[in-house]
Amino acid sequence: NDYKYLFVASPRMKFWALPSLLLLLKASLTCTNAFQPVLQQQQQAFHRKNIITFDFRRLDTDELSTSASSTCKADYAKFGLSYPPISLFGKDVAENFSYPADKNKDLLGGKGSNLAEMSKIGLSVPPGFTLTTECCSLYCNNNVEEGGWKSSIPSEIWKDVLSSVEVIEDAMDSKFGSPSNPLLLSVRSGAAISMPGMMDTVLNLGMNDEVVEGLARQTNNPRFAWDSYRRFLEMFGNVVLNIPRHHFEDVMDDIKYEYDIEEDSDLNTEHLQKIVQMFKQVYQEMELSFPQNVNQQLELAVGAVFQGWTGDRAVKYREVENIRNLLGTAVNVQAMVFGNMGETSGTGVCFTRDPNTGDKRLFGEFLLNAQGEDVVAGIRTPEPIAELEAVMPEVFAEFHRNTEILERTYSDMQDIEFTVQEGKLFMLQTRNGKRGGEAAVKIAVDLVKENLLDRESAILKVLPEHLDQLLHPRFPDVEGEDYKQSILTKGLPASPGAAVGRIAFTNEKVVENRDNGIPSILVREET
Repeated sequence: NDYKYLFVASPRMKFWALPSLLLLLKASLTCTNAFQPVLQQQQQAFHRKNIITFDFRRLDTDELSTSASSTCKADYAKFGLSYPPISLFGKDVAENFSYPADKNKDLLGGKGSNLAEMSKIGLSVPPGFTLTTECCSLYCNNNVEEGGWKSSIPSEIWKDVLSSVEVIEDAMDSKFGSPSNPLLLSVRSGAAISMPGMMDTVLNLGMNDEVVEGLARQTNNPRFAWDSYRRFLEMFGNVVLNIPRHHFEDVMDDIKYEYDIEEDSDLNTEHLQKIVQMFKQVYQEMELSFPQNVNQQLELAVGAVFQGWTGDRAVKYREVENIRNLLGTAVNVQAMVFGNMGETSGTGVCFTRDPNTGDKRLFGEFLLNAQGEDVVAGIRTPEPIAELEAVMPEVFAEFHRNTEILERTYSDMQDIEFTVQEGKLFMLQTRNGKRGGEAAVKIAVDLVKENLLDRESAILKVLPEHLDQLLHPRFPDVEGEDYKQSILTKGLPASPGAAVGRIAFTNEKVVENRDNGIPSILVREET
């Protein structure tokens, strides 16, 4: 009631103490951000003196709660926000704010919400923070009278972003922009409803001419450092500055042709250094400059991901999928973990069940010595996820356990992204996996049999479009000789059923054919 203390064992300190009053406030206030400066000051004082002293006058808890909550809401309201703009996550990072349960996914997006949940259940999630969908809505609103931010983050909120980066620095024991001990970040989108492949991602943010040299020395792996730099230059140029990707791909192809190299992984340090210089020339040819200041990189990348919400791909996807009434995308800024640090590292994507048949088996792909974009962009040919067991048996066993935990947590098939850095598994994302009609029915039935769902909830997992897919026309006998002898070529079936039409190689050609009354079959390069 007066000055009771709670002593907590910590791996980073022998002991630290905070009054139970502060802990009560941190747990109960509707806005804990108001007290973050107090907490940080006291923690810093402890580090300096190995002791904390307090002198608080006794106040009624309700009085404190009401006062702090009203002040906090007023601070956010002046920016047009109803809720705090930033939420922390990570295995070793304390959540700074609990959003209302019915608003959590709407504000943090599917990815941010799931990262927070994975952190809570103890999975290895690299630390980071989420900028809410409210921020996206205001960022993309150019109407000042409506409170729009006109493609600019308010300076006070940007200060909170930089403070959140410091939390990641503490958790990772590294420094953003430091040549001697660098922290690199990923910047990813994440709307409340999954939009796979439609939104933008920037990896290895924080690289520059000094950091690449420091990273090479720190890791004693120059190839890894320069590979990370060339990847960042390409992604930043394409996603943030809108440089067409083919300019960078042409450079890669020219270097590989010059040195008779087939795979990106066969490029050595000298090749990668040359590619970095040529990528910088691409910027110059486009009359653009690459920012060496890491905070500027972060601000531009966050803005680009927000703006991606209004991009042609994302808008068209929402139209096709009938996705409406969303505020925008959240932005997840997260400490990088590296799958491209050698043959004990890798990256992959995986469904916990087969999305085509519904069979209960892991269905996915992975690549050794690679980063996530390599898998989804078709840059290299991945291996089936089952092969991971032979290459990294302990990692595969942990990953398999994690998939079972996630299915129990979400009571549904999961679509997972992961990275392995020098033999350590990190879980980067999970979401309810998309599935075909046949798989939807089987998964729903199996989830009931496994006591993960009741019958009513399982039925709701089978959507009208799933039933529509089951009613599409099909070839009657795909095992018969007549069918097999008629096959011209093979590809991945992106749509259900059998169809007749003229081959088209672009979306635009499909639209043109439709306008002319010509049915089409869209054929694209596999990625």
